[in-house]
Amino acid sequence: MSGHSKWSTIKHKKAKVDAQRGKVFTKIIKELTVAARMGGGDPSANPRLRTAVDNARGANMPKDTMEKAIKKGTGELPGVTYEECSYEGYGPGGVAVFIEIMTDNKNRTTPEIRHMFSKYGGNLGESGSVKWIFERRGQVTIENPELDEDALMEAAIEAGAEDVQFDESLCQIFTAPEELEAVKEALTSQNISFSSAELTRIPKNTVALDGKPAVTMLKLMEALEDHDDVQNVYANFDIPDEVFEEMNA
Repeated sequence: MSGHSKWSTIKHKKAKVDAQRGKVFTKIIKELTVAARMGGGDPSANPRLRTAVDNARGANMPKDTMEKAIKKGTGELPGVTYEECSYEGYGPGGVAVFIEIMTDNKNRTTPEIRHMFSKYGGNLGESGSVKWIFERRGQVTIENPELDEDALMEAAIEAGAEDVQFDESLCQIFTAPEELEAVKEALTSQNISFSSAELTRIPKNTVALDGKPAVTMLKLMEALEDHDDVQNVYANFDIPDEVFEEMNA
């Protein structure tokens, strides 16, 4: 199975554990603040903020926590100013890695990310070195879908989805970036609930890994995901299911 879909499934499960530690809230709060700063504090007029609010609700974030984050972004409340940036590099076996960051101190974040790559057999690359490998897509995740696969796929395609993938108890619907909001609204109108909806990056090609390089790559992904300044990590590895299962046993 391709790294993107399997890793997305693992991330979704891991998010429940991370939520208990406040890790998910930290990332969502940053996104709410930056989205509000960039496009205003009204979700109805700011698609990025609307998506962040939906994801905050999906994570059961308290309303007052959301409102404070948004007001910090609009300047109504004092708060930290976050800078958006990205890092590109290579993991074991030449796997392409693209990382989206929100940080209040890039001088601190850069050496920390570089150290992680070095620790797990990779290296940071120059800007533009791997970004071209990843295509921007909308992704809607449905957990424990009530509809059967055929019915759900038909509903998603009719809503404007480009692809639908099923993995264990999850359904992942992929859309063109500009169609994400329309697909969300169409699914909602059909009373199909989803646990998250976001913009993601899908690799155009993959690198097959197995054995020790595969395990090391997954350790690098976990380390990057756990960094407080990392919002999203994308990689183009293709790893056998049994390696994932051993890592998550």
